Amino acid sequence: MQRSAATNNGAIRLVAGNSNRALSEAIAAYLERPLAKAVVRRFADMEIFVEIQENVRGADVFVLQSTSYPDNDHLMELLIIIDALRRASARRVTAVIPYFGYARQDRKVGPRTPISAKLVANLITRAGTDRIMTLDLHSGQIQGFFDIPADNLYASPVMVRDIRERFDTSKLIIVSPDVGGVVRARGLAKRINAPLAIIDKRRERAGESEVMNVIGEVEARTCILVDDIIDSGGTLINAADALLEQGAREVYAYISHGVLSGGAVGRITASGLKELVITDSIQPTEAVRVARNIRVLSIAALIGEAIGRTATEESVSSLFD
Repeated sequence: MQRSAATNNGAIRLVAGNSNRALSEAIAAYLERPLAKAVVRRFADMEIFVEIQENVRGADVFVLQSTSYPDNDHLMELLIIIDALRRASARRVTAVIPYFGYARQDRKVGPRTPISAKLVANLITRAGTDRIMTLDLHSGQIQGFFDIPADNLYASPVMVRDIRERFDTSKLIIVSPDVGGVVRARGLAKRINAPLAIIDKRRERAGESEVMNVIGEVEARTCILVDDIIDSGGTLINAADALLEQGAREVYAYISHGVLSGGAVGRITASGLKELVITDSIQPTEAVRVARNIRVLSIAALIGEAIGRTATEESVSSLFD
């Protein structure tokens, strides 16, 4: 009996979890490929059930899922989807995690504390993942937590394009809100040929920050704060206040991941920030969408291009040259 040719040999399949359906659909549109038919739902007791409803045997599958709030639910969804694909004989499974939750727990901060980012990396790897793709990890060393290839993409090309379209770059200064983010801020400043300033702050306790000093000449300049995550918003608001006190004309912020927990959106709206620009790595809430000074940039084309290059074994790093 003559066998038909394998239709899935290396073919791209996109499977979406529930964390950010809008971004998944935008990535699928960029790649001009439909999302695979899959069911990701809850039983009555909230136990997660996954069923892949089309043939993925031999396929190159990319699972699109941020581990954002509720972090644990979305992480479990990701792990169970990966297991379902493995048992369905997918040739390769790549976990595309635009926002990698638990990334801030990347070291021991005291005695008898965990390194949760490493634990999560182990879980994702042991589930059967062949490759990881994520965006603007909180710290670069997290790539080393995975014993499989891990591509850390950067939102900076999207941000740089937006900044050049909206500002006179000769009057800008890029600002790191803390010493730990200097490398990230310097990289963006170099791309637009702008000077760099640094906020020197002292954190008295978790969730609070006290701005101490502004290092750099910000007077009469438009300041752009650059960071990877905004959660409660306290650090960013304090930094903006410090810059305005030092004579800055206006303060904007470009942040990769808009966690924006609790009353963060209200605090940002009432703050001295002219505008907060975030990506859609985390699905924006209704409060974010209607906020007067928060704007969302899409990273669908960036991630879609990276997925396409990964599937065809082309360079991903050249996207950021």
